[in-house]
Amino acid sequence: MIPAGKRAAVVRALDDEGVDYVVTDETSGREYTAVATFPLPTAAVEPVLERLREAGIDESTYTVIVAAETVISRRFEALEDAYEQDAERGGDRISREELQAKADDLASGLGTYVLMTVISAVIATAGLLLDSPATVVGSMVIAPLIGPAMSAAIGTVVDDEALFRRGVRMQVLGVVVAVLAATLFAFALRSLALVPPGLDPLELAEVSERLAPNVLVLVVAVGAGVAGIVSLMTGVSATLVGVMIAVALIPPAAAVGIGIAFRIPRLVVGAGVIVAVNVLSINLSALVMLWYEGYRPQRWFREDDARAAFLKRVAVLAVAIALLSVFLGGVTYESYVASTTESDIRAAASDELAALNSEFELLELSVERTGTVPPLETDRVVVTVGAPPGGTVRGIAPALDGRIEAAVGGEVTVEVRTVTVERA
Repeated sequence: MIPAGKRAAVVRALDDEGVDYVVTDETSGREYTAVATFPLPTAAVEPVLERLREAGIDESTYTVIVAAETVISRRFEALEDAYEQDAERGGDRISREELQAKADDLASGLGTYVLMTVISAVIATAGLLLDSPATVVGSMVIAPLIGPAMSAAIGTVVDDEALFRRGVRMQVLGVVVAVLAATLFAFALRSLALVPPGLDPLELAEVSERLAPNVLVLVVAVGAGVAGIVSLMTGVSATLVGVMIAVALIPPAAAVGIGIAFRIPRLVVGAGVIVAVNVLSINLSALVMLWYEGYRPQRWFREDDARAAFLKRVAVLAVAIALLSVFLGGVTYESYVASTTESDIRAAASDELAALNSEFELLELSVERTGTVPPLETDRVVVTVGAPPGGTVRGIAPALDGRIEAAVGGEVTVEVRTVTVERA
């Protein structure tokens, strides 16, 4: 919509850019006198809009951007060639205005957002307790979490404080609602005996993998954040990328709820750290990706404010992730030490049994470790030995104890259980 007195400037700007256009009179009697319609390659939208702002078309002017399926015009082909380098460098990167509009569209209404989050968390909780990966994946498909995460990042780089605050509020609300819904549902299942009595959630593979997070969860979260922004910039299905973001948030949030309902503090802590790290990492990676792609506020004098906000929020997110990564690094290191120690103990026990009697067989071995700060100390080793019928097992325990302590490099309580094995 061309305001009064700006028609000549707009036409001149479009001519200078080599744009095909149609200008029609506007007769509604408002402050606009004409309407200009013109097709642009994706890479040209933002530069041409900037050129029109210089001609007097500011953000208060009514502007509509729609996707053109096909444009047949020699001048349009020339315009595409002119912006070919930008297109190759930035792909199908959309304009700043389109990005903000997409972020607004993804942020669904509060009622719908809460309802879908509750449903997703309940299904994820059921999937974890059923130890069903398919059910857990299904819960992620309906989780509406991509909008708030992307809104906070977009609001920062384009200096839209309202969009940023809305994104942050919705993210916090989403995590709280998911954990609360999972807790209530898991508690109801336990109280109504809808799960087997004495069920230990930690024995379920889908739950136990959220118990001890390692640094690889950062890879998942960073990838989800980058994919989310790329999907908005290029028009890739945001629904599919939203599933990736839900992967990082919904199952661990459900695991936190299960930990609260079943009173398992270490599950609450472990899964809670995953949720926190993932939320922070998704926001950080999306924020950095947007800034790297060159998105800035409309007006140049607001760019300094946007840069200051960007640096401050990146610093806060980076420090928080670094602090939580100490926990992740400790868990990763402990997992490595535990695996290596068990492997050494198993090899030592097998060699000692072979030396004692070639018919002895190592059936099972479990290692118990104690402590609070990684690496934990090996405290107790239980060895189950298969022995032939009538064979003597005297002296196995002292021999294994000496061999295992030598492998561990310290005192360890060794318990040996023998089982008679007869084969026919």
